[in-house]
Amino acid sequence: MGAYYCSVCRQTTFTGKGHIFGKIHQGRLRVVLLKFLEKVKEARRTLKKPQVEKFDCIEHKKTFWCYCCGREVDRNVTDENMTVLYGGLLEHMATPEHRKNAHKFWWENKADPKLRDKVIITEEETERFKAEVEKALESFVEKEDDFIKQQADVIRAQEKHRRDVLQSLLEEEAAAPPENGPSLQEFLKQKEKEKLKKLPPNRVGANFDHSSHTDANWLPSFGRVWNTGRRWQSRHQFRQEEGQKKKQKRKKELGTEGSKKAKTTEQLTNSDSI
Repeated sequence: MGAYYCSVCRQTTFTGKGHIFGKIHQGRLRVVLLKFLEKVKEARRTLKKPQVEKFDCIEHKKTFWCYCCGREVDRNVTDENMTVLYGGLLEHMATPEHRKNAHKFWWENKADPKLRDKVIITEEETERFKAEVEKALESFVEKEDDFIKQQADVIRAQEKHRRDVLQSLLEEEAAAPPENGPSLQEFLKQKEKEKLKKLPPNRVGANFDHSSHTDANWLPSFGRVWNTGRRWQSRHQFRQEEGQKKKQKRKKELGTEGSKKAKTTEQLTNSDSI
């Protein structure tokens, strides 16, 4: 027997094609088909409901190894703007070349015939998939257009806000006093006068003179209500001060009466001597 290279086991044997009946080969074949069919199962789920996504330069450029054809194929279909997930794999499994290679692979490796049709996409499935992909692409484009419109509205709103702010700043600068004109204080006084002109002329306090000055004693005592402490203390202090004032007033009055009497006596004495 001559040398034989097994693509499933990835080794060269010298037992010829009898190698494919061995336990090692059949065990390796089951592992390969399990992984292969799992990927195909994921792709078949999108036949009735294709998935379209925005292009991702990393995820959507991945490839898939086809054991039947012995080569890598694109897993997805993309135009680098949007991507149909598993579109490349489904498209590959629908080709006559893949169908022919699948039959050959199953025959040469003595795989379970019941599993062969799972890796082949029929023409009917292909046509149905294309129709669903067209709908999915239209829906995706509409959503993208809506998203773009929303973003455009946001940008326009931001631009309008920026213009409004700029306009308000320009109006403030126009209302500000010129550099060679009146001082800032005079400008503020003038603005205050203009504001007061808009108020009713007969309002309370309209004619109040704000430039007048008052001292710290303008408030009446009212029995020391402004003092600290208890009210009876303030009242007691107030009465003491009132009593002192009355005594001083009485002394002053007595002194005045005494001087008047002395003056009268002196006048009488002078008149008698004459």
